[in-house]
Amino acid sequence: MTTTTHAPSRGCYQRGCRRPECAQANYRYMSRLRLEHSRGQRRRTDTTQSRHHIERLMAADWTQAQIARAAGLVHHIISDIRHGKQTISNATAYAILSVPIGPPPANIRDVDATGTTRRLRALVAIGWPIEQLAPQLGIFPTALGNIARGELANVRATTADSVALLYQHLIRESGPSNRARILARKKGWHGPADWDDIDNPNCRPDTSTASTELGFRERAQLRREEIIHLAWHGDTPEQILARLNGEVSISTVRQIVQDWRTGEKRDRKQVAA
Repeated sequence: MTTTTHAPSRGCYQRGCRRPECAQANYRYMSRLRLEHSRGQRRRTDTTQSRHHIERLMAADWTQAQIARAAGLVHHIISDIRHGKQTISNATAYAILSVPIGPPPANIRDVDATGTTRRLRALVAIGWPIEQLAPQLGIFPTALGNIARGELANVRATTADSVALLYQHLIRESGPSNRARILARKKGWHGPADWDDIDNPNCRPDTSTASTELGFRERAQLRREEIIHLAWHGDTPEQILARLNGEVSISTVRQIVQDWRTGEKRDRKQVAA
């Protein structure tokens, strides 16, 4: 049986995936949650202390964006707390309270995000998903995803440096995720080999060899793995076809799903005969 590679998580389980590793991730989460409840521990806390800390930082000339980046949080979380959000996770509160009171450090400066965005996209294009990159950078996956999608014009200089360093290390080998490669191809993200000057906003990717990076068989295999992953999530062949934007026929989707469910792959020569 053909399988696809994806990072196990409770979130994946909640979206309908029933792979053993995702089910186990959900079981571990719920076990810890029940244990914490039995001990009277809670995962969320009142925002009063965090809001007061944010206001003290802003009085010391910090901006909301600087506080968010220093705490490793998404920008809107700081804004939500200031505008009346009642509770946040303990981890978020700890991250905010860990930012020391005083003027913002000199090294907290913004730089153009072009190179950082391109590097993240290039890593995804060779099989490194955002979910695996984020822990290595000490950045929340959501925040790193915002950068990769090009939603930020500027990033913290230290973030840019960290991504550049990790990029130099990881481009030496392909990543483990075919789904990441599929995502990058669908979004038109370019790999490391396509860039002559990845930090130059005026540089354009070299697409002369893009069509030959993956042959017909490789593209078919990646598409097959994506169909199987969606079937794992409980999507019907019709739903899968819609998510693939009609890239394959409904008969092909149904056949791949049937092959996966039965553990057998049809013999095309025999069918043709």
